[in-house]
Amino acid sequence: MQLAPGLRRVGNDIVAFHLIETPDGITMIDAGLPGHWTDLRAELADMGRDLTDIRGVVLTHGDSDHIGIAERLRREHGIPVYVHSADAARARGEATSHAPGGPKRFGAMLGFAAYAVRKGGAMTKHLSSVVEMRDGETLALPGSPQIIGMPGHSPGSVAVFVPSVDTVFVGDALTTRNVLTGVTGPQPAPFTDDPAEALRSLDALSAVAAHRIVPGHGPAWSGSIPDAIRQIRT
Repeated sequence: MQLAPGLRRVGNDIVAFHLIETPDGITMIDAGLPGHWTDLRAELADMGRDLTDIRGVVLTHGDSDHIGIAERLRREHGIPVYVHSADAARARGEATSHAPGGPKRFGAMLGFAAYAVRKGGAMTKHLSSVVEMRDGETLALPGSPQIIGMPGHSPGSVAVFVPSVDTVFVGDALTTRNVLTGVTGPQPAPFTDDPAEALRSLDALSAVAAHRIVPGHGPAWSGSIPDAIRQIRT
């Protein structure tokens, strides 16, 4: 689905990843769940593109619902997968992920679980090899994605600012749809390692000159970044 010129979403408000399209190729932000493979192929076909146009996958963090098809792209097509050095072990399956915290609603939890099962969440393969990146780095990939450290949700959680599409991709540094409650709007994400640190990390977004926030869960937010931060902290 096209969100803006040069920006596509694959998935839905429960779990999504994104494609940045430029004349030089495509940068993929996160990698969803294993069953999103077919959805990716369909989206690329709609764009008149192919897997060979993907120059790299940039992970906002190493959780299983963000790495789903990354290893397949790396292994079968030689596409490099980038992750912050502090989350490299998690992406390789060498470190444990977080337990769910905060309020829960049965219907929302069931919907999240059912979608994850339908999209092969239990079959996620961890990365055999990653390219480690760091806070403040600008990657040599289409759209020149800029890496912003956002520790808290996980040690190596990052936001990715892509000026060409006026968008900052925040992964689970914040969410606009809580997958455990169904509540919408800017808010802290569940499954967070260190909630206090995650709230402090929001300051890193204050200087970002983007007019669109795109999380891994929930719809894009086109309000101001300061307003989103205020809503999360109240």
